[in-house]
This record gives sequence, C-alpha cells and structure tokens, in this order.
Amino acid sequence: MNEKSQTIPRPLVQTNQWVLFLSVLSVWISGAEWILLIPLFSGISGLLLNYNPIMEFAELFLKRPFSEYIAEDKQQQKFNQWIATILLTIAFGGYLMGATIIGHIVSLLVAIASFVAILGFCVGCFIRYKWSQYQYKRLQKDS
Repeated sequence: MNEKSQTIPRPLVQTNQWVLFLSVLSVWISGAEWILLIPLFSGISGLLLNYNPIMEFAELFLKRPFSEYIAEDKQQQKFNQWIATILLTIAFGGYLMGATIIGHIVSLLVAIASFVAILGFCVGCFIRYKWSQYQYKRLQKDS
C-alpha cells in the first residue's frame, strides 16, 4: 500500500472485515481458537508496522489504481483496527484461560461489528464520531 496516502481502497478494508468475521465464525464452528491469531497478528502488524498482511495480500487482486476505488480514511481505519485488536486480544485471552464465555461474548462483538461494517454501518466510526462530539462539547463548556 502507498505509505503516503491518507486513504485505503474500500476493497482492502472490506477484505479485512470479512477475515475478521470469518475468523470468528471459524472459531465457533471448529473450536480452534488459534484462528483468532490470524486477524490479531495482522491487526497488530498493521498498527505497529503499518503493514497489514491481509490487506497487502488483498492488494494483489486490485485491478485498478487506488484512486479509482472508493476511499476509506486511514486514521478511521486505524481507530477501528485498535478496537478490533483489543477485542480479539481479550477474546483469545479468554479462550486461552478457559473462560470460554468471555471468548464467545467478546468475539461475538467482533463478528457483529465486522458484519455490520460489511453491510455498510461502521460501529467504530460511530464511536469515534460520538467521542469527538463529547470532546468538542466539553471544550465549549470549559471555555
């Protein structure tokens, strides 16, 4: 991906969302909790190294220049990735410690958020927007 770009082509974002959703679904069906490590390590790599292997792989299948795809804001996607990574860490930790109910509940949150995003509503975007509104109102009140 172009490091200087402040956007990410939507197909790459959607691929990441599908991997999140299908990983959680695979864990529930198979009971193989290690599957969560795929989106977890990919998310950590994206956040810390600016290299998300899932999106980099998906980029190989893009047929047009980045500018011809609907663009997603890179900072918003990083915010969303933080949320997903934290939740995946908690879910995997829950499974690892034998707290299956925690693993199921938290991974369910990831599955719902990723599937709803695939359908067009970004939960992370909504959270970030509400947080920005709260901060703005707080600053106005303090002024």
